[in-house]
Amino acid sequence: MPFVGNPAPDFEMKSTKNLNNLDEPVKLSDYRGKWLVFFFYPADFTFVCPTEIQALNERLQEFHDLDCEVLGCSTDSVHSHRAWINTPKDKDGLGPINYPLAADFTKEVARKYDVLVEESGQALRGLFIIDPEGILRYQVVHDMDIGRSVDETLRVLEALQAGGLCPANWKRGEQLLTAH
Repeated sequence: MPFVGNPAPDFEMKSTKNLNNLDEPVKLSDYRGKWLVFFFYPADFTFVCPTEIQALNERLQEFHDLDCEVLGCSTDSVHSHRAWINTPKDKDGLGPINYPLAADFTKEVARKYDVLVEESGQALRGLFIIDPEGILRYQVVHDMDIGRSVDETLRVLEALQAGGLCPANWKRGEQLLTAH
């Protein structure tokens, strides 16, 4: 099980890094030296999932400005991911995105990150922030029906990078707390 402060569970999965050939896997070690927002979503060709994936894509430069990469993952096949990306939004597709989706078709990684719903074979909405040394620094897992906040994900990433005590609702540029 993942635990904040410990090394993030390792993974290697097929991905859409090379959308044409689908021959470039993603591994946790690919992200060494950078921050990583690694998130699970329940399924391709659904209703809430594309809103999250597209919202992260629209703000991807903000993550890159923080030396952070983004990686999405579901238990669908890499072929389903490609079909969804190649389907236009107005036809219930995802449309083009600028970060890879990983295919956890064996469900091994979803189990390692403790987000798999065994009965359905789908992942809950789990979001994990992993630091440049591969240490899990943040995790949140919630119900499939509720989309995540990109603003909150960026706020938490900035707080983790601030290197100090961040009070509730802290935002970049605000004072950090000092220990007494």
